[in-house]
Amino acid sequence: MDDYKKIYEEWLANPYFDQAARDELKAIADDENEIKERFYTELEFGTAGLRGVIGAGLNRMNIYTVRKATQGLANYILKVGGQDRGVAIAYDSRRMSPEFSDEAARCLAANGIKAYRFESLRPTPELSYAVRKLGCIAGINITASHNPPEYNGYKVYWEDGAQITPPHDTGITAEVKAITDLTTTKTMDKTAAEAAGLYVTIGAEIDDAYIAELKKQVKNPEAIAAEGKNLKIVYTPLHGTGNIPARRVLKELGFENVYVVPEQELPDGEFPTVSYPNPEAKEAFALALKLAEEKDADLVLATDPDADRLGVYVKDTKSGQYITLTGNMSGCLLADYEISQMKEKNGGKLPEDGALIKTIVTSNLADAIAEYYGVRLIEVLTGFKYIGQQILNFETTGKGTYLFGFEESYGCLIGTHARDKDAIVATMALCEAAAYYKTKNMTLWDAMIAMYDRYGYYKDDVKSITLKGIEGLAKIQEIMETLRNNTPEKIGGYEVLSARDYKKDTIRDMKTGEVKPTGLPSSNVLYYDLPDNAWLCVRPSGTEPKVKFYLGVKGASLEDADALAESLGAEVMAMIDKML
Repeated sequence: MDDYKKIYEEWLANPYFDQAARDELKAIADDENEIKERFYTELEFGTAGLRGVIGAGLNRMNIYTVRKATQGLANYILKVGGQDRGVAIAYDSRRMSPEFSDEAARCLAANGIKAYRFESLRPTPELSYAVRKLGCIAGINITASHNPPEYNGYKVYWEDGAQITPPHDTGITAEVKAITDLTTTKTMDKTAAEAAGLYVTIGAEIDDAYIAELKKQVKNPEAIAAEGKNLKIVYTPLHGTGNIPARRVLKELGFENVYVVPEQELPDGEFPTVSYPNPEAKEAFALALKLAEEKDADLVLATDPDADRLGVYVKDTKSGQYITLTGNMSGCLLADYEISQMKEKNGGKLPEDGALIKTIVTSNLADAIAEYYGVRLIEVLTGFKYIGQQILNFETTGKGTYLFGFEESYGCLIGTHARDKDAIVATMALCEAAAYYKTKNMTLWDAMIAMYDRYGYYKDDVKSITLKGIEGLAKIQEIMETLRNNTPEKIGGYEVLSARDYKKDTIRDMKTGEVKPTGLPSSNVLYYDLPDNAWLCVRPSGTEPKVKFYLGVKGASLEDADALAESLGAEVMAMIDKML
């Protein structure tokens, strides 16, 4: 009998697993492939934690895999002597999120570690804030962000409020992997845990402090006072956690015309109005854009289910059309607004050690903005935790002032109250920027065009190939290895100038053959520098069964940049098709 079949039989027979789980597994007794998918491997505890399909089995999200992850985290916390500081726990609107967060709290309590669990769903950035506000050693967030409804996830944060980075990520992962028998993990009754002071429910006091921190980031209250009552904003939380905090902060600041998409207002883990609750997807905006037309809205905003990422459409008054802003566009628009206003409010000066931080797959328009303002540009690996790591480094060394940080995947952070993407503060800041530009008779789209005219016509895009299951995983690795071992001399019409391999820590000059280090941690990512500010980056997704191809170009006009990006994207996909 195959190993996976043995483990399946064990789950069926062992009374440790509840009846519902065993009934679910009995129902797949005749489906060999489904048994294999659920038991051929364990749901991997990766650099961010767990993410997977909800269900019974080793390779699924369930109370047992959550308990195991929490036991591993507890063992690590005990090892580093952080047990007296507690762990903050938040969760989103997904299926089983309340149950998984409760399971994590009870496991921590059984290990003598206090759990501070939110009373109801909260955004990811508020969890990041709570970790530092409460002086916790760690944080847990139960969310699968924008994945389809059948998924859930488990993200681990460390004491600085960022998702875990070395050495803690490898240390915690090792502790989780060391647990080979699920029945050895600890849990305890909630009532007993509460009586022992090890299970504490948190809520309004953290909400109030978090919202107060966001309001400190407002640069132009007078612009909101002048135009907040005139600006029309359509907002959708996409059935997630953003509804209450986003509306609250906008209302308290003086934005009077905020229209929430009624069909998407309430939390719902089935995400009934969208197949994919992702603010990057056009279909997620269908209802919001309909409402925007009715209300003649100036801007249309959508936060993803855990409210760390923000999607944006802005009205172009000249054409009457709503135009989508990609994560690169909205990130650059906010970077330019925030940095310009910091400079203006500070007598035309910026901190000498000021820094704008972006990830390696983020637009080169950010580099142009940093150069224009004379601030340092710092590039980090994909993942906001690396931006958080830079903020921590500034704090611990006393060198470096954080001005703004963002990544192309629709996430940014204004201020240092959190150490993760914050779509609530981004919502607030974008509405503020809209009010500010309105005082100058400009729309946000006018401001975007003014940026292109000043810095150049940068266009960025991302293509992806989805390859599911065991075979898909092997194919993804094959694509990466083929490219790694055979650097293309040309990509589309562009000559490859240099090739970066972040796994091998090398940057190779294709002409001279000279090799130097990337200076960043090891990661399975390939990057090609091309002429005329063009580039391509290839990386497997950390959260979905995909290979992503990020690309950027710079054109002579918006139309030219669009055409160049479209051509490069098509040529990249044709190159990959030949490998499949």
